[in-house]
Amino acid sequence: MDHKKMGEDIVRLVGGEENINGLVHCATRLRFDLKDSRKAEREALEKHEGIITVVESGGQFQVVIGSHVAYVYAEIMKNRDFGSNSPASESSGKKTSVISTIFEVISGSFSPLIPAMAGSGMIKALLTVLTLLGWMSATSDTYLILSAAGNAVFYFLPILLGITLGIKLKANPYVAGVIGAALMEPNFTGLMDKGADVSFLGIPVVMMNYSASVFPIFISISIYALVDKFLKKIILKDLQLFLVPMLALMIMVPLSAMAFGPFGTGVGDWISSGVTWLIGVSGILSGIVLGGFMTFMVVFGLHWGFTPITIQNIGVGGDPIEAMAAAAVFAQIGVAFGIFLKARKDKTLRTLAGSTSITGLLAGVTEPIVYGLVLRYKRVIPIVIIAGALGGAINGHFGVKMTAYVFHNIFAIPVYTPTLVYVIAIACSFAAATALTLIFGYESKVKGEAPETVESVKTAEPEPVATATKAVDIKKETIYSPITGRITPLSQVNDSAFSTGAMGKGLAIEPSVGEVVAPIDGVVTSLFPTGHAIGLTSNAGTEILIHIGINTVALKGKHFNPVVKEGDSVKQGDLLIQFDREQIIEAGYEIVTPVIVTLTKHKVDVFETNQEQTQKNEVLLTLVV
Repeated sequence: MDHKKMGEDIVRLVGGEENINGLVHCATRLRFDLKDSRKAEREALEKHEGIITVVESGGQFQVVIGSHVAYVYAEIMKNRDFGSNSPASESSGKKTSVISTIFEVISGSFSPLIPAMAGSGMIKALLTVLTLLGWMSATSDTYLILSAAGNAVFYFLPILLGITLGIKLKANPYVAGVIGAALMEPNFTGLMDKGADVSFLGIPVVMMNYSASVFPIFISISIYALVDKFLKKIILKDLQLFLVPMLALMIMVPLSAMAFGPFGTGVGDWISSGVTWLIGVSGILSGIVLGGFMTFMVVFGLHWGFTPITIQNIGVGGDPIEAMAAAAVFAQIGVAFGIFLKARKDKTLRTLAGSTSITGLLAGVTEPIVYGLVLRYKRVIPIVIIAGALGGAINGHFGVKMTAYVFHNIFAIPVYTPTLVYVIAIACSFAAATALTLIFGYESKVKGEAPETVESVKTAEPEPVATATKAVDIKKETIYSPITGRITPLSQVNDSAFSTGAMGKGLAIEPSVGEVVAPIDGVVTSLFPTGHAIGLTSNAGTEILIHIGINTVALKGKHFNPVVKEGDSVKQGDLLIQFDREQIIEAGYEIVTPVIVTLTKHKVDVFETNQEQTQKNEVLLTLVV
């Protein structure tokens, strides 16, 4: 693979250098901070050889390309300096929710450290194996030197996180690193011997050990970023070089020692204790949730919320969250291996499934499986959930913990304790996923041709884009447009649940009028309390979802006015929901509305209109047996 050409192509397709504010990478994906994500040619990127998929999450435009991402990143960054990701809300002018911003900051801060943390964790796993086999003594000089290599990134995590947080929050990263370093400097740590007699300007200071801590430095550097901006506003530019960092350190280090450090430690301990309590209440239930659904938390970027808690737990003896979540990884690998065994006639698919299985087992990198197989073949989604829940429940019930930060692969097994239970759990997840995939198969993308009896939908003859599953008598069914506006392919919707086809096939509409009407004759089968989404079932048994806007559930019903309720019978063209599109846009939300066929009772082809604009009650989709 020509990494240089691929890198140049990606830069061009995301809108060129002028559209890039920042770029970092993790284990499998390039994470762009784009000025305007609408300039990116998403469809062309997804069709590019070597690119698995494109995901927009947490304010980042992410191009998933697999384990060779570092080589492509290096080629892109030659003779360029995009810096690192900055908050999307600042760079693009778009408003993002507080939760999205928090996840984005956590993601952007930990992403650069993941390789160092994973590599260090594997060193600790290797040392565990060597000492168990009696090949190395835990008191030998060699062991202690290698142990230093494995422990350093975690011990000095406040310093490293200070740097990455400073970059993320657009403050001086090295001053931020010094704030973390000050909490570990010998003069400071030596004060712990004085017990409760430590004070600063007569104010008592609660001394703590901040090595391997996460929450204190997150709070301190978040405040420092504000202090840094304030000082730069009030201090003459000629004096800023030394005066801003001097005053910032004089302010932040004492405040961190007196307030932010103890408070952050308390928050971390409270969260960790709360998680431990929940797991203690029902380890099985916790394992089912984490093992069954971690795959989809990763898709939406929600897994970053667990990272600070995981690091905190490892620092005090072990983390149960990642141990339970590891079952999801081996469930994904099992699905890939099952597809490899079953897809004997499809050499391309077999190669993809086989290679991603090996990458998952040996490196713990499974995003190519998630985006290349799981979200592509919807039939395996419940298999991943069931198999992951099985292993997660076993680990949760027996209290398995991860004692070092690692990717979940076969070489990392020694860092989990009790090890035998963990092996049984991941083996069950892998075996169950493989067996279920072999038994029930996977859902192929059918590319049939339109029958001669199909009427042309509005303009030129459309291509079939999907096949739905299951078993009522549909010869042909027409889905009419519920909204007036501009038509957009689902692949361009800024939500991977829709853009990947995981929810079903259809189109999206950017409304020009704030009304939703019934696209079919049928029944309202679901209506979200917030009024932002509605599900209907046609008289022929087809289930349709209309989702007004992206992430608009956060509006909690504001600006939405449903005029029907669940169970109501409706005729095509009946008014369903009124909404204030201008107010929703002003609140910072995208108004694009996916219209999705989620299920039919026959195996059908779905044909899309070729129109770029649609009026309500015009033909949008045609379903043909």
